[in-house]
Amino acid sequence: MEKTYTIGNRKFVLDEAKAEAAYAAKQVINGRETMTFNLLPLKYQWAYDLYKTMKANHWEPEDIPMQKDVEQWRDPQALSDVERWIIMMGIGYFSAAEGIVGDNILHVVRELVTAPELKLVLGRHAHEENIHADSLLYMVSSLGINPHECEAMFEQIPTIVKKNEFVTRTSHDLRRDIDLTDTATKQMLAKNMFVFGQVMEGTQFYGLFGMVLSLYRQNKFPGIGQMFRYTLRDESNHIELFRHLFMDLIDENPDVWTESFRQELTETMKEGVDLEKEFIADCLPVNSVGLSKDEFCQYIDYIADRRLEGCGLSPIHSGVANPFPWLAEMMDIKKEQNFFEGRVTEYQKASALESVDDDDL
Repeated sequence: MEKTYTIGNRKFVLDEAKAEAAYAAKQVINGRETMTFNLLPLKYQWAYDLYKTMKANHWEPEDIPMQKDVEQWRDPQALSDVERWIIMMGIGYFSAAEGIVGDNILHVVRELVTAPELKLVLGRHAHEENIHADSLLYMVSSLGINPHECEAMFEQIPTIVKKNEFVTRTSHDLRRDIDLTDTATKQMLAKNMFVFGQVMEGTQFYGLFGMVLSLYRQNKFPGIGQMFRYTLRDESNHIELFRHLFMDLIDENPDVWTESFRQELTETMKEGVDLEKEFIADCLPVNSVGLSKDEFCQYIDYIADRRLEGCGLSPIHSGVANPFPWLAEMMDIKKEQNFFEGRVTEYQKASALESVDDDDL
């Protein structure tokens, strides 16, 4: 079907069939190649909706007051050694991890997907990783921590090194000319999406999230805790973004979803969980007030099972209980989005940050 527009003595003919064919050719991978970045008509509506949500949640680290954090950090009586160490480990790990995620988005996943709306939301994801990295720099400079210590932590603490190597190996294998019509190569990309979305951001980030927010709940590190709350809100969107990408890739390429591949993903999650538990032991070498290593390890099992189930995979520890009921409001996979929409509200300006108090937890 053609539609003709007559403007003065000129006629313009638009071929609807060509437009429909272009829409049909949109795919997660191996789709229509275009340099025009034409978003319309949208095929992956979820991607555009998520992009708008992420954009509306924009926040800047410098608008979050750090005065109380600085006072506590400088007061030798205000904090225990364990509490200070948790913050050091958080900064040491995330200062590297956020950059690793952003680099993988830009130089692997965004390069390989073909639908423009997917590239759009992935670009926003990468931008938010920059904000998270910037927030860590803001924490370091505010507290007066030697930045060389942070670099030393993610290069010299073995559990941090192993966690970083675990995810980067799935990224390095895809930084070359690859044939995405080959099943094994498509599985490599699907595994990359699973590792970064469900294992790393979706599970391995949650140990430290829980520890920092436990301290925040005890009126310690209110500024850092607030930044972690906003980061967690972002992460919930990132997890869903990569889950949707993963599931759509599988749906469009059913040859990927073999029994051996499903088992590989489950084993990968097990490895990621084991690494996280070793890391938790380094973050909490001794238990502190409200902080128990065994309970955080159990929480990681709980989170990991839900990530697996969200991707159509069987849980590792079926029926494991959530040891932190209060954390469910902040971090539960089904509730974290509603929590931040209903209680933290979407970021607008600095005054909005100051309106959130402990009663909201």
